[in-house]
Amino acid sequence: MNLFTRISSRTKKSNLYYVTLVALLCIGSYLLGIWQNTAVNPRAAFDDSDGTPCEGFIRPNSTKDLDFDAHHNIQDPPPVTETAVNFPSCGAELSEHTPCEDAKRSLKFSRERLEYRQRHCPEREEILKCRIPAPYGYKTPFRWPESRDVAWFANVPHTELTVEKKNQNWVRYENDRFWFPGGGTMFPRGADAYIDDIGRLIDLSDGSIRTAIDTGCGVASFGAYLLSRNITTMSFAPRDTHEAQVQFALERGVPAMIGIMATIRLPYPSRAFDLAHCSRCLIPWGQNDGAYLMEVDRVLRPGGYWILSGPPINWQKRWKGWERTMDDLNAEQTQIEQVARSLCWKKVVQRDDLAIWQKPFNHIHCKKTRQVLKNPEFCRHDQDPDMAWYTKMDSCLTPLPEVDDAEDLKTVAGGKVEKWPARLNAVPPRVNKGDLEEITPAAFLENTKLWKQRVSYYKKLDYQLGETGRYRNLVDMNAYLGGFSAALADDPVWVMNIVPVEAKLNTLGVIYERGLIGTYQNWCEAMSTYPRTYDFIHADSVFTLYQGKCEPEEILLEMDRILRPGGGVIIRDDVDVLIKVKELTKGLEWEGRIADHEKGPHEREKIYYAVKQYWTVPAPYEDKNNTSALS
Repeated sequence: MNLFTRISSRTKKSNLYYVTLVALLCIGSYLLGIWQNTAVNPRAAFDDSDGTPCEGFIRPNSTKDLDFDAHHNIQDPPPVTETAVNFPSCGAELSEHTPCEDAKRSLKFSRERLEYRQRHCPEREEILKCRIPAPYGYKTPFRWPESRDVAWFANVPHTELTVEKKNQNWVRYENDRFWFPGGGTMFPRGADAYIDDIGRLIDLSDGSIRTAIDTGCGVASFGAYLLSRNITTMSFAPRDTHEAQVQFALERGVPAMIGIMATIRLPYPSRAFDLAHCSRCLIPWGQNDGAYLMEVDRVLRPGGYWILSGPPINWQKRWKGWERTMDDLNAEQTQIEQVARSLCWKKVVQRDDLAIWQKPFNHIHCKKTRQVLKNPEFCRHDQDPDMAWYTKMDSCLTPLPEVDDAEDLKTVAGGKVEKWPARLNAVPPRVNKGDLEEITPAAFLENTKLWKQRVSYYKKLDYQLGETGRYRNLVDMNAYLGGFSAALADDPVWVMNIVPVEAKLNTLGVIYERGLIGTYQNWCEAMSTYPRTYDFIHADSVFTLYQGKCEPEEILLEMDRILRPGGGVIIRDDVDVLIKVKELTKGLEWEGRIADHEKGPHEREKIYYAVKQYWTVPAPYEDKNNTSALS
């Protein structure tokens, strides 16, 4: 036996010892474990700290489920608690529910000056806690620009106007859809030809006229056809005997609101519109001390135009068709002319059925005439001309801002705006002049740049926002300077820019100076619009703004009411707020997710993107107990 053989034999014996030792240790550990788990729990049955019973050790044969959830106390963010909130569907009869324009509630109010047709919202205990359904057969609206001329009957199932306005070419019903030839009471040849007539009297093409307001708009054909001329019109009409006229406008993809000139100011700032229009809108302009024309004057920009067609204009030729006496019509026109002169307006032209007046660029000359013309007096300086939320309409002349050159009648009071499209991104006069102390020209330009970046990021989250034609009607619930809307100016969309009345700064005047449109709103109340108005809703810090003012579910139910089936929502807010909002939207049957801020995951502000599911009321023959029909 050589040396190598002896060493090998010893190694084998050593390995055997090691294996035996390890096996014994393993067996010992196993037996010790069994003994520990089968022994009676030696710990006290009560916890010394609070005197409450605690559970014993779980035995191997126990049927109790093991709890592997974390039980730490991290407070940022807080744990999500399951919500039992569920919002059922309202009845089919509420498919066109407009809470603040309810016909039954309006009967409680005075008929004088049509106060009863104004906005009157329900009390908190009257607010419905259910989801407004779409009518059976509802379809996604046609895409713009096709939607200007056609809409689905199932979406607005009303044929009254097709009969009542048959000879005026407002709307025509064929098979399963409505057609809009573009006609109106005073333009049976069509809105295009009518606007061409206006364009021969004042320049509509050089970009100086960008924002317009159409009082008593019908189905908004005037505003619809101005869009091709780069003029955006705020069209409004009451919810009255002309059933669904504003709803038709919105279905066509045209900006519109439910509204009326009665006893409170229109919900727009002063010096907002470049042009105001009334085509047989039946507003008594010369009555009530001229209060309605004074309200038009308040919202018109310096140098802006007021266009009137229909009674009493051209009464000498039309009085028989209007079934009124010549003396009556002559007296009405004389009254209007007197009020217009008292406002220092200049009559530019009257030709055929059209009359056009122009507001002065400043009040230099007008203040001198007050020494002769005592009425109307200028409004007091402590009356904010931009305050227009349930603000009483006064019979006084809203003073224009002072101008530096006391002799130049062409100097624009408040500052001149650029022509469109330069107007969109130029620093607005209200910012340049320091009317909003916290917003400097540099801050405005930085905000414009910021929203271009944010909208670019949004289009990555919601590909439908970036898809041309998918969305048409948009609303920004807290618009600030209108940056979101401005960033979408090249897309075939329009945005209703909302400045909440609770906002720290009233910036709606700035938004209009950019050539955009919008309105005031309190989001604890319903908006003056029909259900299913918007394809997309943007809400920046809205829920934080309204904390302690109303419940988030009230705001969400209103968002659901005005959002179309299949529509999109983007909500920016603090992560804690969004977690709660996301849980509540499960009760609305929205599908969504929370995404990081565009700067990255370390920002507390997050973005919640959601889609409203497509659903309608059941078919008439279905079980009445079935509250909705998913498609």
